[in-house]
Amino acid sequence: MSHRARSVQPGELVRLQAVVPQDAVSVTGHVLDHPVRFYAAATPRVWHALVGIDLDASPGVLPVIVGAVTTGGLTLRARYELTVDPKEFPTRRLTVANEFVNPPPEVTDRIEREARRVSAIFGTETEDRFWSGSFARPVPGEATSSFGQRSILNGQPRSPHSGTDFRGGTGTPVKAPNTGRVVLAEEQYFSGNVVILDHGWGLYSYFAHLSRIDVAEGDTVVGGQVIGAIGATGRVTGPHLHWTVRVNGARVDALSVLAVLSRASL
Repeated sequence: MSHRARSVQPGELVRLQAVVPQDAVSVTGHVLDHPVRFYAAATPRVWHALVGIDLDASPGVLPVIVGAVTTGGLTLRARYELTVDPKEFPTRRLTVANEFVNPPPEVTDRIEREARRVSAIFGTETEDRFWSGSFARPVPGEATSSFGQRSILNGQPRSPHSGTDFRGGTGTPVKAPNTGRVVLAEEQYFSGNVVILDHGWGLYSYFAHLSRIDVAEGDTVVGGQVIGAIGATGRVTGPHLHWTVRVNGARVDALSVLAVLSRASL
């Protein structure tokens, strides 16, 4: 067993690599109590799996149990340990319209309804894997170091920033980073125009603050297909793309996905 990652810290994506017998027909695993899905790599005998380390993960040893079944019915098991190192995230202070910090009572139901729907989507692990190969940047603009920042809005502490922001002007096309199915395409109170792509196996891309949406729920899109455009809708201070990635519920930096699942690393 081995792994590839920018680092093994909160908010990072880790790609596991298992080398198994030539006649292995399946490889399975789990991290703590959560199953990990392996897929056959292009190299013979090599299988890969993705593990997301959540933004709030505690430092320490993360045990990975892997099992392979051969054509003869032989089951092989191995234990691999990932050591999660601590990480400190910066704090940012922003001033936004007061209604986005303390929304009026009449929109409370809407906000809660939208949050429940997004949470339900991220909690679903589709049995099919739609993505393959490398992930590509959705926009050409520079990425800020915004992931994991603790936010203070108008002097009030808020949840950490669980996405990665990319600079760009209003109207800049946003492209799907890989194949996925559109499971949400709507305007929301905080995030403005939103598109969520289900890449399969619990891997999701969430794009927010779009100026327009070019896809509909139920569509299947391929990598490089335009799904919308950069905008400044929702709670923002200016036009940019907010890209959130979830891996089996874990909040990970989109830049770690681009690094681990780049053409050079596959």
